[in-house]
Amino acid sequence: MGKSRNGIAALGDKIKLPGVEQFDFVIIGAGTAGCVLAERLSASGRDRVLVLEAGGSDARFWIKTPIGYGYTFADPSVNWKYKTLASPGLQSRTMYWPRGRVIGGSSSINALVYCRGMPADFEDWRGLGNAGWGWQDVRPYFERTERRVDASGRAVQGRPGAALRSAVLHGPADPPLDVKDVTPFLHPMRTQWLEAAAELGLPVTDDFNGDHPEGFGCYQLTVRDGRRWSAADAFLRPALRRRNVKLETQAWVRRLRCEGRRVLGVEYFRGDEPRYAGAQREVIVCAGAVNSPQLLQLSGIGPARILSAHGIEPVLDNPAVGGNLQDHLAVVYSFKATRPTLNDELNSMPRRLIAGLRYLLARRGPMALSVNQFGGFVRAAPNATRPDMQLYFNPVTYAAGDATRTRIQLDAFSGFYLCFQPTRPTSSGRIDIASSDFRQAPDIAPNYLSTDKDLLDVVHGGRLMQTIARTRAMRSLIREPIEPDLLKMRDDELLADFRARAATVYHPVSTCRMGKAIGESVVDSALRVHGLERLRVVDASVFPTVTSANTNAPTLMVAQKAADLIMNP
Repeated sequence: MGKSRNGIAALGDKIKLPGVEQFDFVIIGAGTAGCVLAERLSASGRDRVLVLEAGGSDARFWIKTPIGYGYTFADPSVNWKYKTLASPGLQSRTMYWPRGRVIGGSSSINALVYCRGMPADFEDWRGLGNAGWGWQDVRPYFERTERRVDASGRAVQGRPGAALRSAVLHGPADPPLDVKDVTPFLHPMRTQWLEAAAELGLPVTDDFNGDHPEGFGCYQLTVRDGRRWSAADAFLRPALRRRNVKLETQAWVRRLRCEGRRVLGVEYFRGDEPRYAGAQREVIVCAGAVNSPQLLQLSGIGPARILSAHGIEPVLDNPAVGGNLQDHLAVVYSFKATRPTLNDELNSMPRRLIAGLRYLLARRGPMALSVNQFGGFVRAAPNATRPDMQLYFNPVTYAAGDATRTRIQLDAFSGFYLCFQPTRPTSSGRIDIASSDFRQAPDIAPNYLSTDKDLLDVVHGGRLMQTIARTRAMRSLIREPIEPDLLKMRDDELLADFRARAATVYHPVSTCRMGKAIGESVVDSALRVHGLERLRVVDASVFPTVTSANTNAPTLMVAQKAADLIMNP
């Protein structure tokens, strides 16, 4: 195939042939952000929208079943199954990175936890020069997304006055994504978790997505009627009922087609068949923190040195494409328990059959929930001015659960674990193409634990876990610790253990970071790619910095706000 003058290979003269489809918007990726944009941009009925998804259908039992992410965790039919390069800060270990390759993207294979993050996270975004992205700016877009429901599945009435007014002004009266309070269905260990907070004088919150998210509490989940309620369920399926929306699955995008620095459309393959789709208004890249920078680089947009090394003529030299990668790391401390846990309900075939029947007949039981049940946002550092740790307290343990695992296997005994995740790491890495072949995975170099601040966070987090484990409430649950014994570790041992066992929490962000200038960022505050026309990136890759919690909720928010920016420039 020949090259155009800007270095982007053309598919012959196919663009000139009759039958080549033209759309107003071409959305690359039917993941979390792409699903939102498909619904919002098609709502008027005026614009034709094409959504291209490299994966296939999400109509799978283990996707729709909440606990099924234990099965999709390593299923290559729905999962990119990425693997990082070795991280010097983690004893040169590599890390397994599951990412959704299916309709709904990672919202179809994640652990269903919905957490906005801390309000201060978005004040940080604004403070970095991103006007319009402070807490009060983005809060309406969270509210536009969230249909808060109680344990019975009924929409919660009597929301706080400011939130209610915001929802009325900025979104539908009945938002599309169920964010459910599942507290009555959680394990009875909740009592001990809240007692531990009381012993330590730590706050308790009944809503991690409320006005005061700091404290111990229970996670809210994106479920409806006992089934996963993904971005595809909430946004894409309603959009597909419109005549002006087209979805193509198994559509693997090869590169963007440009004329100079004006983006015209997208070259992609379905199987071995090359195709092209034109965009009259914009191409919107929603491929995620791994695939979005990879696609830009394959299209000649990125660090010129790296592109030239792979035989790609640069269209726009911007070293920020693929840079600034951030992710959350966490470590698990496991214990044999004095009472039955989820292990007892799910660790044998007869018990799994019982749980399965209960789920099929009533949509109840452990299969209708995430294993992430309890947790919190607390301050561990003595001088912390805001929560610097996210906690997990889960009534389950995994066998051989190291950072390279590609299966989740429950232990055969009653067990539970405590886990901490520093909320705001400062280490950053890169994602860059490993080849000019779009089918080859990029190089992922997270560069974990490369700053003194991040190392100190680990020690503070480990000390906090020790303090929690020593409470009367926790001691009543501990039959014996599973090695390594948290309670016996000194500070240097806490750090060494974290280096040896910590794993990703699957929150990669910032590889197409939002900012004011090319070189330090990839997109502006309207998410337009610096230096190019008719091209935006809308997904977690545009986060200026990682938020303090799970990243699905803020990705939904980014897409909601992006839709307004696109429709009302």
